[in-house]
Amino acid sequence: MTMDRTLQEARERIASGGLDKYHEKNKEKGKMFVRERLELLFDDHIDVEDAFFANNQDEGLPADGVVTGIGRINGEKVCVMANDSTVKAGSWGARTVEKIIRIQETALKLELPMLYLVDSAGARITDQVEMFPNRRGAGRIFHNQIKMSGRVPQVCLLFGPSAAGGAYIPAFCDIVVMVDGNASMYLGSPRMAEKVIGEKVTLEEMGGANMHCSVSGCGDVLAENEEEAIRFARKYLSYFPPNFREKPKARPSKETASFEKSIHDLIPANQNAPFDMYQLIDRLIDEESFCEIKKKFAPELITGLARIDGKSVGIIANQPRAKGGVLFPDSADKAAKFMQLCDSFNIPLLFLADIPGFMIGTRVEQAGIIRHGAKMLAAMSEATVPKISVIVRKAYGAGLYAMAAAFEPDACLALPSAQIAVMGPEAAVNAVYANKIAELPEEERPAFIKDKHEEYKENIDIYRLASEMVIDDIVQPDQLRQELITRFDMYESKNVAFTERKHGVYPV
Repeated sequence: MTMDRTLQEARERIASGGLDKYHEKNKEKGKMFVRERLELLFDDHIDVEDAFFANNQDEGLPADGVVTGIGRINGEKVCVMANDSTVKAGSWGARTVEKIIRIQETALKLELPMLYLVDSAGARITDQVEMFPNRRGAGRIFHNQIKMSGRVPQVCLLFGPSAAGGAYIPAFCDIVVMVDGNASMYLGSPRMAEKVIGEKVTLEEMGGANMHCSVSGCGDVLAENEEEAIRFARKYLSYFPPNFREKPKARPSKETASFEKSIHDLIPANQNAPFDMYQLIDRLIDEESFCEIKKKFAPELITGLARIDGKSVGIIANQPRAKGGVLFPDSADKAAKFMQLCDSFNIPLLFLADIPGFMIGTRVEQAGIIRHGAKMLAAMSEATVPKISVIVRKAYGAGLYAMAAAFEPDACLALPSAQIAVMGPEAAVNAVYANKIAELPEEERPAFIKDKHEEYKENIDIYRLASEMVIDDIVQPDQLRQELITRFDMYESKNVAFTERKHGVYPV
């Protein structure tokens, strides 16, 4: 047997992963082999694979259970690490950890996006001394992720478990896509929870994909299957530059989709009547360009990437159809991270405000809404990308601040029916005239209240606010898209530094 034949056989053995029975088990769960995932993810195939022969002296550990290398997505280079769950359930040994650390270092040196395709049972207990405690042990992976944050995009596709300390890989990524039914992340398994704290719980309740995407917020996108997760990752990266030094590439412009209702017809005159903000977004952006993030989590606020005239834009919009569009602790957190994401990679921000304010009451105060709201305000204030705030119908109280209208936006625009005030007419009249109303005969109260409502509305009239330069322009609804195209084009060269310091002390 020649050396070439030996090499070929070794390559075939390593590339095939673990034993057939583990491949069959994955197929039963609807899971692809790691190299099949990479074929779908990349435009063609992985161009450069590192440490292919890692741990090749142990036939039971091909590539030591992880594939690392560089390929192209949408024509752009990206770095990747991908667990092979047919090899000891994708668990980590010393060489697994070293491979992951090295590809992270490569991503930093080349300033390329880093993708983590996670499907791992966590550390191999038998190898813990070699891979866990040292300075180039498993902790170095998270240290590198924190260093990479905001420098290069980091994307996690979660196809299976991400257990114990390994759960911090998705936690430190910009976005986490979880495959429904298979993906999970948790610090302690259901079995461990029962043993240690006496809690009986299912895997879905403890760390399942649906739970994390709708309750904890640790997941950003719930994918029906692995193919959908991979398609999302390819689409998501198309909105981003490779690193913080560059701007996203523009795509050919598309018109909006066609609709029977215009923006003018879509928005109710009644400030309290719900309408679907998604319909307004669709009338402003290039057709089929919306890429939503955290759809199932805190739905009172919509966050997503889109294109307007072919250019990437981050959209933050109140959703009147969900809890009236009021901000809660979760929605404030959702907004804060999304704004930091867009600002890190030079993606302009568009705020669509229809907001009664932040939620009040004992429950949200105990949940720390002031702290969470402050986090949102800090992220919005620190963002130095072009920012346009549009008052669609109303912006009351601190909601005005949260939606950037009073924190140095490049422009604050309003539709003709918009209102800006400390609070809405009903609440304001009640706050000021409650005692007076109580003193009036019952038959006189409706007329008095109506008169005071009209008086209040005149005080917050949008033309008066424009006269006071609170807003920069009043825009006809059906001219709003063109106004945004023009203004984002004009603001494209914006170059400012927020302030000089080491870093802020954040209201975490």
